[in-house]
Amino acid sequence: MTHVLVFLILLLGSSAGASGKEKTIKLPDDNSMAQLKPGEGVEVVRAGCIACHSTDYIVRQPGRDAQQWETEVKKMITVFGAPISESDAKVMVKYLAATYGPAANQATRKRKPLAH
Repeated sequence: MTHVLVFLILLLGSSAGASGKEKTIKLPDDNSMAQLKPGEGVEVVRAGCIACHSTDYIVRQPGRDAQQWETEVKKMITVFGAPISESDAKVMVKYLAATYGPAANQATRKRKPLAH
C-alpha cells in the first residue's frame, strides 16, 4: 500500500510540473483614438483615471476649461472615491485644461478639416 501511495504522489507531482508552464494572455491595444495626448502630467492622469474608467471618458470631453476640469476631478474624488491626492489633482487639472481645454480643442479643429 505504501508503494502505491508513493507512486501516486510521484505521478501527481510530475504531471503538475509538466503543465506548470506559465500562460500569458495578450490583450489588444487600447483604442488609438482614446490614447491620452502627451504632455506634462499625462502619467499622473493615466495612473489616477484608468483605475476606474477608460481614457475615452477624457478624450471625448468637449474642451473643458480649468474650472470645469477641476470640478470633474473633485467629483471623481468626493463622489466616486478616487484615491487622488490634492497635489496630483492640481497636476491633473493643469494637464487636462492644457491638453483637452477650449484652446486645445480649437487648435485640433483648425488642423483637421471636416470631410463632406
